[in-house]
Amino acid sequence: MPECPTQLPDGQPVLRVVPMPADVNAAGDIFGGWLMAQVDIAGGVAAMRRARGRVATVAVNSFQFKQPISVGDVVSFYAEIVRVGRTSLAVDVAVFAERHPAAPVVVKVTEATLTYVALDTSGDKREVPAAE
Repeated sequence: MPECPTQLPDGQPVLRVVPMPADVNAAGDIFGGWLMAQVDIAGGVAAMRRARGRVATVAVNSFQFKQPISVGDVVSFYAEIVRVGRTSLAVDVAVFAERHPAAPVVVKVTEATLTYVALDTSGDKREVPAAE
């Protein structure tokens, strides 16, 4: 796939990570499972903040890999709450890779939507508090 130069979104990423050699598959690209785990963490952080407490992932509604990620890329995860229900939240996560420090380029590598449910201290569903 050709790289499509872009720029990072405004605002701060929820998570920023540099993948290491232990994270690559036989083809030399970062494992899709590694990326899925990082997306879940980023989405979970946004969901926890909005729910003001514990959440659990209940669904990966969509997940699209657009570009491979390589060792040394600076990978930034931007999360946005797109729906709040009575006990659940949907979060969009957009992932960008900053590559080639000598001639920097930014590409969107992944986008996903996940659903989380708010939980109480016993692990039972609870209502998501009203927005402040």
